Amino acid sequence: MAMCGVFRSSPVVSHIIKLTRVNVVDNSDLGKPYKRRPTCIGLYRKKKVATIGDTILLAIRGQKQKALIVGCRQYQKPNVPKFDSNNVILIDDSGSPVGTRVKVPVPSLLRGWKDTAKIVAIARRFV
Repeated sequence: MAMCGVFRSSPVVSHIIKLTRVNVVDNSDLGKPYKRRPTCIGLYRKKKVATIGDTILLAIRGQKQKALIVGCRQYQKPNVPKFDSNNVILIDDSGSPVGTRVKVPVPSLLRGWKDTAKIVAIARRFV
C-alpha cells in the first residue's frame, strides 16, 4: 500500500561529495540567493570526498562554475575548524576569486598555500 503525500529526502550529508548543496559566501552576482542552492557536480581530486581547500565544480543558476571550499561540516583533524555549513568561494579558471569580499571567517590554514593567496587577501577574518 503506497502512502500519498509523504516526502522523503536523503539524510544530511556531513561532507562534500557529488550532489551536495553548498553555500556561496562571497559577494559575487552568481552567489546571491536564488531559488535553489548551488550543487556540487564534480571534484578536482582523485578521492570522492572534498575537504577545506579543495576545488570543486558547481552548478549554479544553470551555469558551471569553479569554487574553493572554505568551510566543511565533516569531522576535521585537530586544529582545523569545523563549520555549521558547507561554504565555498567562487573562483574563475585562473584561480582568482569572482567576488571582492568574503562574508564568513576563513580557516587560517589556507594562508600558507600558494593557490589561495588571492582569497586570503580579500578575507577579513580568520579562524
